[in-house]
Amino acid sequence: MSTVALTLFGRRARLRWIHLILGGALAMPYVLVGSVVMGPVTGSADVFGSLALQLASFGVGLPLAAVTSLFPLTRPLESGAVRWLCGVDKDRLAYGPARTRGEKGRTAAWFTLHLGFGGIVAGMSLALPPFAAVLIVLPLLAGLRGDRLGLPEVLDHTWALALAPVAGALSLVALAGCAAACGALLARWAPLLLGPTPRERLAAAEARAADLAVRNRLARELHDSVGHALSAVTLQASAARRVLESDPEFVREALAAIEDTTRRTVGELDAVLGVLREGDAPGTAPAPTLAADLDALLRRTRAGGQRVSATVDADPEALPPLVSREAYRIVQEGLSNALKHAGERAAVDVRIAVADGELEITVENPVTDPAPCRAGGGHGLRGIADRARLLGGTATAGPTAAQIWRLCARLPLKGPAPTPPGRNPSKGPA
Repeated sequence: MSTVALTLFGRRARLRWIHLILGGALAMPYVLVGSVVMGPVTGSADVFGSLALQLASFGVGLPLAAVTSLFPLTRPLESGAVRWLCGVDKDRLAYGPARTRGEKGRTAAWFTLHLGFGGIVAGMSLALPPFAAVLIVLPLLAGLRGDRLGLPEVLDHTWALALAPVAGALSLVALAGCAAACGALLARWAPLLLGPTPRERLAAAEARAADLAVRNRLARELHDSVGHALSAVTLQASAARRVLESDPEFVREALAAIEDTTRRTVGELDAVLGVLREGDAPGTAPAPTLAADLDALLRRTRAGGQRVSATVDADPEALPPLVSREAYRIVQEGLSNALKHAGERAAVDVRIAVADGELEITVENPVTDPAPCRAGGGHGLRGIADRARLLGGTATAGPTAAQIWRLCARLPLKGPAPTPPGRNPSKGPA
């Protein structure tokens, strides 16, 4: 019983009833136009005095409503009303103007149904409640009986008067049931008639994919630059604290490295945040590259006590700019993983070489922490794989039989690199 009461009189049912009443209000001008047509046609001076003529006027007005629904704002307004009043999920509706013939036809069909059902429910809502109220109070007010209200003669019988309140209550329930049924039908048909077309769904999916690609790129940039800086600064500060009294020169070098790391990271962070704004902000730092920033990266890493050896069998200046930027981030993330998992004094070997038209980057360090060996790796390893894949290359990471953690990435040097969706690789960090 509670489920039935909720279906007929719950919040959703009330909102859908309001939606139908709005449809009835919108139908009134068309009904008036229909009455103007039906009057001369039937020769009747009082169209609204006849139920049949009222229905005929209503029937004449609905095609006119279908024609006026071709205005561009009809579908956005109707979709908004359906979303808020009928409880239809916003992703199942289209909010742009109807442009193709099919979209316009479906919008016209919806508008006609909305005004048709709305006109019927609105008319019932105006007529039934007063009639039901009279029936409910009729047994209590004997003076109302007779011809004064034009009630049927059957109500002169005692049994009819006893059943009048029941009939009045049932008429109100019938009104609620009719409104709930019409509202449910409109809510069911709305996605079919007001929903996006396959073309619109494809465009929305492409927009979401582009937005997700940009978000993923920003997440990779923040993880690689800020994550590496925090790891390096933590180890540098820790090493400086241990030798604060015994080796002041090392402490000065560590503090200088911390200053340089934080200053550089602030510049990179500013460049990444520039992507979040409308285009790159003027004056932001350029994205780091292998040619311009590898030496500084190695110096900052060594300043924390990390033993890093680097072999570069390639000319960084000759690398394509996009490859140089992505290669720098891969080396940075490899060093960051070594800082976090191999220990402060562990030896890290970095090799960069060009072979078979590809830039090969290898970072190796002893395995002292099993955390990086877990299936799937962490965010950094997935970021490295994404960077390599966007350039048409590959990246692998894992322990060897000799308990050495090896990160190997191969980036092709020839051919245009695919542009990540939603962003021009020549602008901002990559």
